[in-house]
Amino acid sequence: MMVEHLNSQDGVRLLLTPNRSLSWRGNVQIWLALLILSALIATGMALAGAWVIVPFAGLELAALAAGIYLTSRACQRREVLTIGESDIHLEKGRTRKLTEWTLPRPYVRVHLDAPVHPFAPPKLALIHRDTEISLGSFLNVDDTERLIQLLESRGIVIERKTPDPEIGLWF
Repeated sequence: MMVEHLNSQDGVRLLLTPNRSLSWRGNVQIWLALLILSALIATGMALAGAWVIVPFAGLELAALAAGIYLTSRACQRREVLTIGESDIHLEKGRTRKLTEWTLPRPYVRVHLDAPVHPFAPPKLALIHRDTEISLGSFLNVDDTERLIQLLESRGIVIERKTPDPEIGLWF
């Protein structure tokens, strides 16, 4: 569950996080296992005379390490949404708060763009006048639906936009 209730005296407070299927330690362990396997194969190929394999094995492991790092970093994103009596407060960041917005609750609505594909989650955005702030862009379908239900139960107006039926996956 990537939509979590936090204790708050200000109102309802929700912590939104991406799905992290594996910890940083688990990612490093998988990379080390692949390093050992690749080193064994590259060493065997080098001893057999195909030494040109060794630099490509190193490049492959470097690319894999970069991919693991970037994915793990993206999975550290957090959004804290506080729905108070008079305002809505949204904070975004990774290990610390990087940006925040405070919007007047009576004038805020949530814009919901329905997905074209059934496996894709709808896109949510907080709207106030000319300010549009994406909300939970990293959530999966089930967690997005749960967030929508929580927002509706708190009286937040949800504006639903359905996709054009003439535009599909195949243009």
